[in-house]
Amino acid sequence: MSDSSLFFVGTATTLLRCGGFTVLTDPNFLHRGQRAYLGKGLWSTRLTEPALSPAELPALDAVVLSHLHGDHWDRVARRGLDKSVPVLTTPEAARTLQSRQRFRRALGLAVWESHTLVRPDGATLRVTALPGRHSPKPLTRLLPPVMGSLLEFADPSGEVLRRIFLSGDTLPFEGIPLIREHIGEVDRAVLHLGGTTLPGGLVVTMDGRMGADVLETIAPRRATPVHHDDYGVFRSPLSDFLAEVERRGWDDRVDVVERGGTIPL
Repeated sequence: MSDSSLFFVGTATTLLRCGGFTVLTDPNFLHRGQRAYLGKGLWSTRLTEPALSPAELPALDAVVLSHLHGDHWDRVARRGLDKSVPVLTTPEAARTLQSRQRFRRALGLAVWESHTLVRPDGATLRVTALPGRHSPKPLTRLLPPVMGSLLEFADPSGEVLRRIFLSGDTLPFEGIPLIREHIGEVDRAVLHLGGTTLPGGLVVTMDGRMGADVLETIAPRRATPVHHDDYGVFRSPLSDFLAEVERRGWDDRVDVVERGGTIPL
């Protein structure tokens, strides 16, 4: 991997490296055929293999977790990850990780709240929690709270090296334009897609059209789609998103990465 890179493990799980930091996002290491618990008695079967296991991970500086769902934080991650690593997540998820799973350094961030990690050489990583909405507003209590994230990597002099936006499992809603106003331009947006559809037809993650809407609103320099083909509840394939961004003339900003692949940040 290069000094500034994104390695795609699968689902929404990535390894981000920049400025000496190594960050794992939304750790999902279930194998093909295993089931992820989605809450309220709902399960979904994994259709793909992750590119890495927890035992193959490099040393981590932090985990950024958008929410506590079985396709973002699973039993393999819970057992295999180092419990001393900071986990930056929602307040609700942090309480569960601390009290039930012994991740004592889990830290809950309220919307717009930031936490800064500092390396011995003075390099910093600031993580800011951003608004997210996992389901249509009348049904928000059915699913766990979700956050987007802004990751700002800076060198020891304070110069910002990269600004990365992680969408989390959000739908387009009034908070997305607020994110753009609040954070300004970002170097890369990592978009959770898939059009996750629950029984009854409830869509709870962005389909291709929604993903293109958020891409246009956030307007990053580059964008990478993830979370689009790993589970049976994902009903909007990557091709939906790629066709839509091409139709709108945004395809020149999109970098697709395969599981096990690496792209520069």
